[in-house]
Amino acid sequence: MAMNIRRTTRALGALRPMAARSAVNARQYSTSEPDLKTTLKEAIPAKRELLKKVKAHSNKVIGEVKVENTLGGMRGLKAMVWEGSVLDANEGIRFHGRTIKDCQKELPKGKTGTEMLPEAMFWLLLTAELQQTFPMAMNIRRTTRALGALRPMAARSAVNARQYSTSEPDLKTTLKEAIPAKRELLKKVKAHSNKVIGEVKVENTLGGMRGLKAMVWEGSVLDANEGIRFHGRTIKDCQKELPKGKTGTEMLPEAMFWLLLTGQVPSTNQVRQFSRELAEQAQLPAFVNKMLDDFPTDLHPMTQFAMAVSALNYTSKFAKAYENGLNKADYWEPTFDDSISLLAKLPTIAAKIYQNSYRGGGALPAEVDLGQDWSYNFAAMLGKGGKENENFQDLLRLYLALHGDHEGGNVSAHATHLVGSALSDPFLSYSAGLQGLAGPLHGLAAQEVLRWILQMKENIPSSYTGKDVTEYLWSTLNSGRVVPGYGHAVLRKPDPRFEALMDYASARPEIAEDPVFQLVKLNSELAPEVLKKHGKTKNPYPNVDSSSGVLFHHYGFHETLYYTATFGVSRGLGPLAQLIWDRALGLPIERPKSINLEGLLKQAESA
Repeated sequence: MAMNIRRTTRALGALRPMAARSAVNARQYSTSEPDLKTTLKEAIPAKRELLKKVKAHSNKVIGEVKVENTLGGMRGLKAMVWEGSVLDANEGIRFHGRTIKDCQKELPKGKTGTEMLPEAMFWLLLTAELQQTFPMAMNIRRTTRALGALRPMAARSAVNARQYSTSEPDLKTTLKEAIPAKRELLKKVKAHSNKVIGEVKVENTLGGMRGLKAMVWEGSVLDANEGIRFHGRTIKDCQKELPKGKTGTEMLPEAMFWLLLTGQVPSTNQVRQFSRELAEQAQLPAFVNKMLDDFPTDLHPMTQFAMAVSALNYTSKFAKAYENGLNKADYWEPTFDDSISLLAKLPTIAAKIYQNSYRGGGALPAEVDLGQDWSYNFAAMLGKGGKENENFQDLLRLYLALHGDHEGGNVSAHATHLVGSALSDPFLSYSAGLQGLAGPLHGLAAQEVLRWILQMKENIPSSYTGKDVTEYLWSTLNSGRVVPGYGHAVLRKPDPRFEALMDYASARPEIAEDPVFQLVKLNSELAPEVLKKHGKTKNPYPNVDSSSGVLFHHYGFHETLYYTATFGVSRGLGPLAQLIWDRALGLPIERPKSINLEGLLKQAESA
């Protein structure tokens, strides 16, 4: 194990916007020709006008979605806009209309040598224009060293799962028994490969593929009106049927993972054994602990989380097995082992980030208890172990189970699936999912809701009425802002996850009487009518983010930046379960067809 963490941190740190203490500054050139940023700025208005023309054809059909597209990694679907290049099956690649030979002839060369400069290619890709000057500065060696640390390496410190003696099959055995039937189902579906199951419209290609049935996802199905179902079960079904913790009344997220992966409800004994297996693999390698300890305490929790998960690729069984030669039909086994190892370590990573960033560092408040469940150990490592914190532990069980999976089209799930389709190991794949989760349009919503609610509380009378809340809602909308925590890409009814968390809180007087919770509850009753009158949202109802942040706040977690890290612990459940199935079914690398705006406009006009 040999990593210079500080060097890697410095190199990656140079990529974020920051005061240029040691960053490499681009040299300023004196030239009569515009620089890259100016050239781009001049090109943007025309491109925006082109986009308007294309949007005028939003309902035009430009293709079909066939079964083979959905099974085949979206191959061939013109489902995304890509301006820089177009790949033709016969002509090959063209960069803004130029072939490779054109580029070799036209693009500027280095001061020595005869080949085109990659900087020049970047300029062409970005602006569609050719220029002779390139005022850019890159420290390639430093960045290369940093990124090189991400390659698959021999798993010298891999953790082995303990084997149990039991009359009931463990999770891996249960999955192994389920794979043959699923493979047969895949064969039956493939027999219909040329059947059309949908249309591709211009609005799909421009709109982030929204609504396209373009990928396989086994664990859950999201209905616009019913909400999420996990292998046919509603949230209420799961709360009733899935095993609970030794204390508390809420379903265990480990049981949810079992259901997502196998389609079966495990017994209490099976889940207890699985919880122990996770606890036994929860310890982090020493180099990851050191890496986390060396990070600046004000580095965003999600940046720390994604980097630590990526670094665990050092222990990957899949990467080592693939390097040594592995039958494709067996890919799922080391993928399973890596996924369990990662799930086991997610709470430890998240707790260590919390300890370093908000509690002054040092040892975690508690060691992992082999006799306790995944959520209890996470709570204990956050300083909320023991009988006096049972309500928080139960909330965490519910939260982690509810946030684990929500179909495959959301950014974190899709990013994990996409990167995994290239046969990247589960650590690298889920690191990509975490970085998607960190985006303001995805996993940061809970903290935005809480901030907005606290601002409302400060700006309305202490003895507020419904009229005060309604007026504040309108003032938010009339100022051009959105009301956070409302609406959803798919749902057109209140989010059942929101309802489950609100039911949990309402049943506990200490939460129900919390003034911040009461404001959230009143807001959820009034906001839908305001949003309907405002008329700019397809779904005026609260989503899960409306309730989750306020509950963490109630239990003393006021560091809103950290909320997404808790989400990151949970979201591993669904994407990692699907990643195992991707390997078991031999699903291909994802490769949709992109199209530029000019090409899209031509096709739309001729449709």
